[in-house]
Amino acid sequence: MDHLDDNELLEMFHTGNPDYAFNLIMRKYQKNIYWHVRRLLIDHEDSNDVVQNVFLKVWENIGTFRGDSKMYTWLYRIATNEALSFLKKKQRRFFIPLVDVEAILSDKLETDQYFKGDEIQKKLQKAILKLPEKQRIIFNLRYYDEMKYEDMSEILGTSTGALKASYHIAAKKVEEFLIND
Repeated sequence: MDHLDDNELLEMFHTGNPDYAFNLIMRKYQKNIYWHVRRLLIDHEDSNDVVQNVFLKVWENIGTFRGDSKMYTWLYRIATNEALSFLKKKQRRFFIPLVDVEAILSDKLETDQYFKGDEIQKKLQKAILKLPEKQRIIFNLRYYDEMKYEDMSEILGTSTGALKASYHIAAKKVEEFLIND
């Protein structure tokens, strides 16, 4: 069943067995969604919680998904919004200034038992955490997911030209941090 494309999965959801179709959709996208969220939240447990919320929202709304966009861009949009909402709730709950959120995430990176990267990867993650929120998302989508600017545009509601400029600026900032740190 891994050979089914998104349109076939949606058709199966609407006309056949919705539970089975949804399970296939989850299996197809769960890993990518997890890593997208994890790069934004750093913490494994928080990421798992957010991914659960993402797929709950997908389950609740997939019946109204019209297919105007690609399924994976729709999923990434939900995941991005859920991750950002989670960060904002956490910030408000603990009265944390926005600049301190990056420091807290950076500290979590140091103590994260699930982080399997070496020192260079840790340094890269810390550099990415120094980016403003939107640049961080754009950098992660382009660098890690190798996502096309057109797909990012669907997810973030930003023009491809602005995305290219943001990625270029973000990449320069990351490069400067890696060179100067």
